[in-house]
Amino acid sequence: MALDLISWPRPRFEAGGGDAFLFFAIYGKFSDDIQVFGQQYRTAGTPDGIDIRKLNRTQSPEFPFTSGPIEELLRPKNPALFAEIQSVPECLILQGTIPDPPDLNYLRDTIGLATCFLDNGGIAIIDPQQFALYDPHSWHDEIFDPQPPGLSKHAIILFSDEPEGTRWYHTRGQRKFGRPDLSMHGVRPDHEAAVIEMFNRFILLQVEGARIAEGQKIRMASLPPGLTCHHVGSVDDPDFNNVHVEIR
Repeated sequence: MALDLISWPRPRFEAGGGDAFLFFAIYGKFSDDIQVFGQQYRTAGTPDGIDIRKLNRTQSPEFPFTSGPIEELLRPKNPALFAEIQSVPECLILQGTIPDPPDLNYLRDTIGLATCFLDNGGIAIIDPQQFALYDPHSWHDEIFDPQPPGLSKHAIILFSDEPEGTRWYHTRGQRKFGRPDLSMHGVRPDHEAAVIEMFNRFILLQVEGARIAEGQKIRMASLPPGLTCHHVGSVDDPDFNNVHVEIR
């Protein structure tokens, strides 16, 4: 029987924007015969291009994202949960690439699978693309339960201080949609709210499939005139793990 699942469309989709990349790590103890109920978890199964791997402590004594820079970022957010992750016996990796996707059903299906695994033996999920750590409650509350889905929750806006009192704002997570992340240096305090608003607009546009043109001009009354968009970077850049658009 065919599943009656609500499609996740991209109403502004323009082909040629790039391939989507997903990566989730789920920590816990999982049986070998978990049944995935498609209607309950809003999934049509494992999307083409997505691979599911189970790691155990014999194969991998140290699970992904449990040490190094990501640990330094995530442990302070939930020390107790991060300590639990260090002792679980298994880790499931959901990872893969979807070529230039015209809709977001691949994301819907992968989220459904991840939620099923979390509900059946998992204690936590790490999304390394936006440096996010979820327990079951926060994953359901922010990622799985909202209908329509809160797709902007899959990207994060970060900032760091620069000399002379300005800040660098940038995003992570847009690679899940096959789109570049965003970056703007030299943001003055009186422009911060407007830059965040601009970023949120671009995040939604790209989630819906739009593309940012090279040299595209920014027209917002609350920002200085003359700002333009420029495609730069590579997926090897650790600040983004993605290409990005630099707004200058």
